[in-house]
Amino acid sequence: MIKKSLLCGAILALLAGCSTQTESPIITSQGKAFGKHGEIQVQTETQGGQLVDIQVLKQNENKVLAGAVFTEMKDAMLQANSTEVDGISGATITSGAFKEAVNHSLDAAGVTLIAGAAKAAKKEKALDAEQEFDVVVVGSGGAGFSAAITAKNAGAKVVIIEKMPTVGGNSLITGGQMNVPGNWVQKQMGIEDNIELYIKDTLKGGDFKGDPEMVRILAEQSLPAAEWLRDYIKVEFYQDQLFQFGGHSVKRALIPKNHTGAEWISKFMAKADELQIPIHTRTTAKALIKDQSGRVIGVEAEHNGKKVIYNASKGVILATGGFGANVAMRTKFVPELDNRYGTTNARGITGDGIKMAEKLKAKTANMGYIQTYPICHVDTGVISLIADSRFFGAILVNKEGNRFVEELERRDVISRAILAQTNQQAYVLWGQEIEQYAHTVDVHQEEFEELNRKGFMYKADSIEELADKFGIDKQALMAQVARVNQFAKAGKDQQFSHRGGLKTLLKPPFYMLVAKPSVHHTMGGLVTDTHTRVIGDNGQPIPGLFAAGEVTGLTHGTNRLGGNAITDVTVFGRIAGREAANL
Repeated sequence: MIKKSLLCGAILALLAGCSTQTESPIITSQGKAFGKHGEIQVQTETQGGQLVDIQVLKQNENKVLAGAVFTEMKDAMLQANSTEVDGISGATITSGAFKEAVNHSLDAAGVTLIAGAAKAAKKEKALDAEQEFDVVVVGSGGAGFSAAITAKNAGAKVVIIEKMPTVGGNSLITGGQMNVPGNWVQKQMGIEDNIELYIKDTLKGGDFKGDPEMVRILAEQSLPAAEWLRDYIKVEFYQDQLFQFGGHSVKRALIPKNHTGAEWISKFMAKADELQIPIHTRTTAKALIKDQSGRVIGVEAEHNGKKVIYNASKGVILATGGFGANVAMRTKFVPELDNRYGTTNARGITGDGIKMAEKLKAKTANMGYIQTYPICHVDTGVISLIADSRFFGAILVNKEGNRFVEELERRDVISRAILAQTNQQAYVLWGQEIEQYAHTVDVHQEEFEELNRKGFMYKADSIEELADKFGIDKQALMAQVARVNQFAKAGKDQQFSHRGGLKTLLKPPFYMLVAKPSVHHTMGGLVTDTHTRVIGDNGQPIPGLFAAGEVTGLTHGTNRLGGNAITDVTVFGRIAGREAANL
C-alpha cells in the first residue's frame, strides 16, 4: 500500500511538472546590434526555454542582400532552438549582427535556450534532377536579369541559376549610376553630350585597349537601354542630378533612387516575378555541357549537394561577373593584388564563368587588367558610397594636409596616388556647399553612423576640429583649403585642373572620412563578338554559348570608367538574351 501511494505521488509530481512547463509564461524581450547599415533591433518570445518567435523591429540593411538573413536565419534559429546557426553567405555583417541582437535579447530576458529542443526542420522541395529550358542564364546580377527578361519577352522559356543565397551580385552593392550620352536629364540640365564624345572618353579611359566596335555598341545602345530600365523595368532615376565620374568630359551618369543598385535589382526581381521567370538560388554551375558537335546544350549544377542538369535547347548565357573576390585568380595575373587588398566585390564573384568556358577552349583577353576603386572603407574594403561627394567637389588630402591628385582622375590613377601617401590612405573633405547638392550624407546616413562609430568619419563645425580628429597637419590643411577656396572663386584649379570645377569649403558642417583603395573590377574575361557569342581559341563562336557583363574582356581596355559597368551589363545583357532566344 505504501509502495502504491509512493508511485501515485511520483506520477502526480511528474504530471504537475509537465503541466508547469507547458504553462510557463511567455517572456518577451528586446535586443539590438549594429549591422552593415545601422542598428538592428529585434524582439524575442520564449517559453520554458524554447524560442517561440523573433520579430525584427528595426533595420536599414540592403533589402535584397539581407532578405535571407531575416527569413532563413530566423527560421533556422526557431527550428534549432539556438542562435548557433549558419549565417547567409554574402551578408556576413548583417548575419552576425542579427545573431548578436537575438543573443542580447535573450540575455536581457535572462533566458537560456534548452539544448536538444529543436523542432523538426521544414523540408525544402527538391529540384528535379533534370530541368528543361530554352535559355539558361548563369548569374543573377544586372547582366543576368537583363538577359533573362529579354529572352523571356522574345518567347523563350528561361531560368536563372545563382550560386549565392541572394540575387544581385556586384550589381546590387554598386552605386548603380549609369553613363548615357544624350540622356533626358542632360537635356533638362542643358548639358551638351553625344555618342562620339562618350566613345572617345571610354577608349581613352582604357588606354585605347578597348575594342572600338564593342565600345560603339555600348554607346549607341546606352540610351535605349536606359529608357528600357526607366519605362519597362520601372527603375526610378533622379530627374535633376547627374554624376561626372573620373575620365568623363561631362556629367552623363544617371543616378538611381537612393544612389544604390538595390533600386534596379529590386525592380528586376519584381519584373522577373511578373514574367514568372524561375530563379534557382544556392545552385552552383559546375560545368557546361556540349553535344558531339561541340554545341553547348546545358549546364551541370549542384543544389543542396545534389546534381541538377539544366538542358538548354537554345543557349546558355554566362553572366557570372569577374574574379575580383578570388585572390588566387587575381594574383595569378597581378601578383601585387594579394590578401593585403580588400575587395568591393560580392563574395560570389570568383570567376566561375570564365573557368567553365575555358574548359571548352574559350578565348580570354586582358586578364592582367584589374582595377582598384580608390575610396573604400579601410577595415572592410567595401566601396564608400557616402564619399560620392567627390563627384560634386569634395577634395582628397593626405596625412600632411595636402591635395595630391585630381579628384576626378581615372580610378587607377587615383588609387596609385593614394597608395603612395602616408599609411596608403586618403582623407575626403567637404562642407555644406557640396552636401546641399550631393546629399550623400543624407542618403547614406547609415553608412555615416557606421563609419562614425568606428572612428573613420566625423562631422564638425570646423575643419580644424576634423584635422585634430584624424591627426592631420592642421596648418598645412588650412593653407590647402584656402587655396581651394581661391581656385573655386576664380573658376580655375591651378593645382590639378579639376575638370568638374572645385567648390568652396566655407560653410559648416564639414565632413571628413579616411579611405583606401580596394580591388574593384576585372577588365579581362571571355572574348565575345558583337552578338555576345563566346569565341573559342580557334577564332570561331562556340555554338550555344553567350556571355555578358564583367565575365567578358574586350570592352573596357586597361581601365573601366566609373558608371560604365551598369551601361555594359544592361546593353550586352539585352543583346545576349535576344540572340540566345532567337536561335
